Amino acid sequence: MDLIPGLPNDIGLDCLIRLPIDRFAAAASVCRSWKSQIELPHFRSRRKSAGLSRRIIVMVQSQFDPTKKHGLRKYTATPVYRLTVYEPSTGDWAQLPPIPEFPDGLPLFCRIAAVGYNLVVVGGLNPVSWEASNSVFIYNFAAATWRRAADMPGPTRSFFGCASDGDRRVLVAGGHDNEKNALRSAMAYDVADDRWVPLADMADERDECEAAFHRGKFYAIGGYSTQMQGQFGKSAEAFDPSTWQWEGIRDEFLGDDTCPRTCVDGGDGLMHMYRDGEVVALDYSSRVKIPNGMDGVGCLIGCDGRLLAVGSAGYGKGHGVYVLDLDDYTWTKTEVPEEYSGHVQSGCCLEI
Repeated sequence: MDLIPGLPNDIGLDCLIRLPIDRFAAAASVCRSWKSQIELPHFRSRRKSAGLSRRIIVMVQSQFDPTKKHGLRKYTATPVYRLTVYEPSTGDWAQLPPIPEFPDGLPLFCRIAAVGYNLVVVGGLNPVSWEASNSVFIYNFAAATWRRAADMPGPTRSFFGCASDGDRRVLVAGGHDNEKNALRSAMAYDVADDRWVPLADMADERDECEAAFHRGKFYAIGGYSTQMQGQFGKSAEAFDPSTWQWEGIRDEFLGDDTCPRTCVDGGDGLMHMYRDGEVVALDYSSRVKIPNGMDGVGCLIGCDGRLLAVGSAGYGKGHGVYVLDLDDYTWTKTEVPEEYSGHVQSGCCLEI
């Protein structure tokens, strides 16, 4: 059957790949052939090769309440987090529909990763009971729907590192169990097969580590052991998917004993992080002061050779967003509607 009656399938497919992102779900509901085409990896790669794909940023962001003055008093209520979407090419902001099992807010400290058209939400604490969960949920942008995926196997873990190869797998490493024991175990989730596979253990325990894919390898960065509770280390370990093995520890990867949560691959072949008022490359090749409009950076998100920096815009204010171009190291301020100026825990970039 022709994708579009009267047209060769190649031309019909060229028509389909020109659909806007927000029309994918409607188009997929027209007929089975359109649905199957839109869900194929080839559809995404054809959009990309034709220059039609667009990058979006998804963030785990708290709801901003303008009636509360940040920094003036300690809150007693737990912030409510949701998934927000920012499209750099248009400047548009939006909010994803809530996870059906969590209609009143995301699991606290959950991790997110991008795989193709899929946003994978892993773990976190129940916002009501504060119980840790190994649950996994996937939002598919082509179908505009949520689905429950296979839970992480093994002991319930929290504050782990999580990153994706962007194509098929999400890798998880470290964190701690319900007894606050730091973990050295790691595993990989295959989105297409909905299946978890254990990896060999890391050499070190890594509670509150950060994770990133960098030059084709999965890095578990920093963190601390059970005995060192809260005293972050400098080292990192890299897992090579081509050999399915961990490489040796890199002792001075961070340079300083520090929380690694802002470590990110910049898409320029370098790893970057925020430190002491600057965004620095971890090979010491560059360091850039943050803009005057920011007091600090709580989250860095890499996207196509740029870094999206999210942080406090000043005493008593919400969070602002600036973009650092890694070609010329210049900052550009992003206009943020007030309802999207809440605290950002983490974020990732998808190409759709």
